[in-house]
Amino acid sequence: MDIPQDLKFTKTHEWVKIDGDIATIGITDFAQGELGDITYLELPGAGAMVTQSEPFGVVESVKAATDVYAPLSGEVVEENEAAINSPEVVNASPYGDAWLLKVRLSDPRQLDGLLDSAAYAQLVAEAASH
Repeated sequence: MDIPQDLKFTKTHEWVKIDGDIATIGITDFAQGELGDITYLELPGAGAMVTQSEPFGVVESVKAATDVYAPLSGEVVEENEAAINSPEVVNASPYGDAWLLKVRLSDPRQLDGLLDSAAYAQLVAEAASH
């Protein structure tokens, strides 16, 4: 399983990449694997506000529909139209083409509460052993 070193992660299996005050957010390789074939994404548009630890959208797969949680608070500056139009890209490229949102951070200190790649790898290993 792929866990990029340069990203931050949540316990609910979202990833974050920071570029200045913009956070790019997606779901992890582990999450897409657990969900199976993704068939639909429901995401907020530009201008919407997201709140850390609160649901901001839904990912539907052949197995289930599940909420996606905001790793950080801020204003949505862009949603990934290509992923909305072709949700299967989330299965093929969870850390690349399949980012979900770009958010302008309202509180960069929230990054301190996210997991680094080693802590996330441990979380996934524990989940896999249950």
